[in-house]
Amino acid sequence: MKREIYLETTPLNEAIEKWLKRLEAEGSLKPFSGEKIQVKDSLGRITSEPVIAKLSSPFYHSSAMDGYAVRYVDTFGASETSPKKLKLKTQAVYVDTGDPIPDEFNAVVMIEDVNVIRAESRWQRAESSPPHPPLAKGGSEEGVGGEYIEIIEAATPWQHVRVIGEDIVATELILPENHKIRPVDIGAMLAGGHVEINVRKRPKVVIIPTGTEIVEPGSELKKGDIIEFNSRMLGGLVSEWGGDAVRFRIVPDNFEGLKKAILEAHGLGDMVVVNAGASAGSEDFTANAIRDIGEVLLHGVNIKPGKPVILGLVKGKPVLGIPGYPVSAYITFNLFAKPVVYKWQGREAEEPEKLKAILSRQVASSLGQEEFLRVKLGKVGDKLIATPVSRGAGVLMSLVRADGFVRIPAMSEGIGAGTEVNVDLLRTKDEIENTIVCIGSHDNALDLLANSLKKKYPRLSLSSAHVGSMGGLMALKKGEAHIAGTHLLDEETGEYNVSYIKRLLSDKKIILINLVYREQGLLVPKGNPKNIKGFNDLTREDVVFINRQSGAGTRLLTDKHLKESGINPKDVKGYEREEYTHMGVASAVLTGIADTGLAILASARALGLDFIPVAKERYDLAIPADFYNTEMIQCLLEIVMDDDAFRNMVLGLGGYDVSDMGKIVYADGL
Repeated sequence: MKREIYLETTPLNEAIEKWLKRLEAEGSLKPFSGEKIQVKDSLGRITSEPVIAKLSSPFYHSSAMDGYAVRYVDTFGASETSPKKLKLKTQAVYVDTGDPIPDEFNAVVMIEDVNVIRAESRWQRAESSPPHPPLAKGGSEEGVGGEYIEIIEAATPWQHVRVIGEDIVATELILPENHKIRPVDIGAMLAGGHVEINVRKRPKVVIIPTGTEIVEPGSELKKGDIIEFNSRMLGGLVSEWGGDAVRFRIVPDNFEGLKKAILEAHGLGDMVVVNAGASAGSEDFTANAIRDIGEVLLHGVNIKPGKPVILGLVKGKPVLGIPGYPVSAYITFNLFAKPVVYKWQGREAEEPEKLKAILSRQVASSLGQEEFLRVKLGKVGDKLIATPVSRGAGVLMSLVRADGFVRIPAMSEGIGAGTEVNVDLLRTKDEIENTIVCIGSHDNALDLLANSLKKKYPRLSLSSAHVGSMGGLMALKKGEAHIAGTHLLDEETGEYNVSYIKRLLSDKKIILINLVYREQGLLVPKGNPKNIKGFNDLTREDVVFINRQSGAGTRLLTDKHLKESGINPKDVKGYEREEYTHMGVASAVLTGIADTGLAILASARALGLDFIPVAKERYDLAIPADFYNTEMIQCLLEIVMDDDAFRNMVLGLGGYDVSDMGKIVYADGL
């Protein structure tokens, strides 16, 4: 097989336009034909033709009240001073709500506005009288079953009557074509005489996971195995769009095998999606496989992540080759599959809701590629703040945590801090406005706090961005966060956080609340194979260190101990390599990227690492006084101060002291 490597990429808008125009020219974008289904089962389906009422609703004149049907002309002249008397059966008939109105009557007088008059003795009641209508206003037990009613106000035509077709008139339009059916629509169709309707067939999208290293979820894993989850994620998107996802078996990296799989999948659905193998590596066969049995329209789009996407056609059906990295797969699938699935249903894909926000920090971007930057959002005061999260194409959790995308233009080298940006939302505006923004130092207890908050107050969320203690205080200074996690040690005083707050936030009133005391130490693999005992071992040739980012409290603690030990950071192999969380450090040690790194005991416990104690430190939450008394913050503090279940969960992580949890350790402006 001759390999053809893509050399050029296409701008995004041009790629989308080319893709849709070609599918349209092939006749592959026409809305699908209809199929008949039960109305009761039609929720969320798309009408393939107009739904016209077969019946009027109501289909007879009916009473809207309990009372007496009358001819309104018979009530002329009735007043409180001159009541009008109507004879039962001939001039008035008792009706319950919903009863048909006899043909000769055209109004209803409510039971509350009627007196029933007894014209005969109790034992001589007419058998034809209503059996037991409710007691009338001013009436008595003797009056029930009388011959006359007495009214004190004239009726108007069709008073308290639901006339034929009041709701729906036969032959009127209930729903137009290409309408997505809602619960109220089901009621209207049934009321209009429909039991069955025609809806568009669901588009079927066949997703082929590929890769020799891919294994099914739940498999016994060995090194090199990757759990296959992209197909389920993409299938969920298809379901959200109104289609049906068909998951194909896992196909190993084999050219002929992949061709056969695409052809087989072609017969199972309306679109084929090949996941992974879209790039130009030695085992990336997707482009050539499609080319061999069909046509590659485009290979490579100027986007990041998602550049190596393939747009193809096989026997008139669209075939997509999308990258294996989950973020790339998610973005390219949304860009190129979503509009097609919607058009097959006679609809246009909805544009995401957009909001304007202030970017919290500078972001550099590659010139020539449109980047989809994932951000967390939170409303801090009257400003909506967008904080970038991880940019790796393989970091699925960046999508889980993201509230939206900021699209950085292809010809831009980045966006400066404080710039107003447009955000395509992944969550609702209401969810975002009810999010507490926490920026600062990472701690595992924050994840537990976020869960406890969501459990007790479902409408509230806690969003954490890990930029280090110093970064958190600066975020408070710039009005970009509600709270900041901090553990900054003042070497001169031995005090945590207060001196930094006084120096850096002198223009703000801050309340400092303790969350935990925690143990920091050097993490090493189980058994400590290199016999690391302390900081002096970091200068050994065979020891690789993993550091925290500049401005992190853990970084300051590292530098303090290096200084005390007389060690030049340049002599520490790996000092310049940075992680942004304690779990990131722990993961680096576990996977062999580093031999050791400074982090909290809880992270060592979580990943089964050994731990060499270095220091016990105080970790606090800094809260501006402006936000302290807000409902969101008070709900959060209620958990910190009073929730025993939360405390016990924190203790269960290991390496924590919660004796002062919730204690105000410094207050300026409370």
